[in-house]
Amino acid sequence: MRASEVKNASFIGKEVTIRGWVHRLRKQKENSFILLRDDRGGVIQCVLPTDKAAGLTIESSVQVTGIVSQDPRAPEGGFEIKGKELKIFNIAAEYPIGEYQSDELLLDKRHLALRTRKMIAMAKVRASVLHYGRRWFVENGWMEVTAPTIVKGAVEGGSTLFKLRYFDQDAYLSQSAQLYLEAMIFSLGPVWSLTPSFRAEKSRTVRHLAEFSHLEAEAPWVTLEDILKVEEQLVSYVIQNTIKERAEELEFLKRDVSGLKKVEPPFERVPYGRAIEILRSKGFQVTEDDGTKREIQFGDDLSIDSERELTKDADKPVFVVGYPIAVKPFYVKEDPEHPGIGLTADMLAPRGFGEITSGGQREDSIDSITSRMVKEGLKPEAYEWYLDLRRYGSVPHGGFGLGIERLVRWITNAEDIKDTVLFPRTMSRVEP
Repeated sequence: MRASEVKNASFIGKEVTIRGWVHRLRKQKENSFILLRDDRGGVIQCVLPTDKAAGLTIESSVQVTGIVSQDPRAPEGGFEIKGKELKIFNIAAEYPIGEYQSDELLLDKRHLALRTRKMIAMAKVRASVLHYGRRWFVENGWMEVTAPTIVKGAVEGGSTLFKLRYFDQDAYLSQSAQLYLEAMIFSLGPVWSLTPSFRAEKSRTVRHLAEFSHLEAEAPWVTLEDILKVEEQLVSYVIQNTIKERAEELEFLKRDVSGLKKVEPPFERVPYGRAIEILRSKGFQVTEDDGTKREIQFGDDLSIDSERELTKDADKPVFVVGYPIAVKPFYVKEDPEHPGIGLTADMLAPRGFGEITSGGQREDSIDSITSRMVKEGLKPEAYEWYLDLRRYGSVPHGGFGLGIERLVRWITNAEDIKDTVLFPRTMSRVEP
């Protein structure tokens, strides 16, 4: 049995058996009090004669058989097990993680830190986010597909590619499944995938990872507004279901969900030009590569700081719509009614959590997209298969990508994105 099952009035006075690990241990002269953690992170107090528990240590693996009782003094819900039998599977060595440890040690010992209540709660929230993301697509008729993670071409820019040797040629770790999803819409219609993406960005911010989980979707015959409606419906659905299913975990993480309960469509659409005006009215400045500062101006891409400034007082996500095409990748479609502006949008989470999705319409003209490639220094011949999608039956289409870790960070109010993934990969960390 698990702790959550045992902590029920119907089990009072009954004998149960539970397996797990010694999460906390307090030994007295006659009795020892064990907080036992089961294999789903549930915790219940077990009381055993000290002579039986004499050799136990933190993280020793055991099985306890005893009678369930209720005592308001017992931690973790007032239920406890009066132990009769103790079976020991393993006596743990001195555990290297105490109650208070540095962030670096917790990262060095991540394989053990995953046993902490915080990381267990975070993992459960993440599992729900993934589950409801998948369920939304299934319920709305989108088809799941799988794209490769070893590729030949860049999606977001060559400077952030992880290069590898693939037999006798050079290849890269995928930055996005988007190009492959575009190929699949011609035969499968609206498609989506959940794959790892890799960005060799030399960033040490609280919202960047070198490897992250990427939920992406593409569909034929859609407009920018169609894509935005999908995004806001998906994100709202995931959040509302997650905060219901993981109320206990979010409470443990001290996350006030009152604001999250307000997240429902529609989300505000703010034109990029208007966003720049707002930032200029607040005297927002950007820092150049040489360290000098100047006032933000039309044509600048939004940064972590500018996104925070735009959303610090927002209750719901905000779409920034219509970025200058010069700051967006080659595949973004230009607005025919507003030259120089892309049919694209980023969803910014409220309270300064920043971009969590990016998407829009894809360029469907082979002449236009080839011209953009050349302008950005890319070789069209390296993208021949992708250009074929414009040669043979091209249609208006679009999609978006959502960063799972960024969404989880917002939902849990985590300070650092490294806390939202089990084994984070950053500039300085590739193990454990």
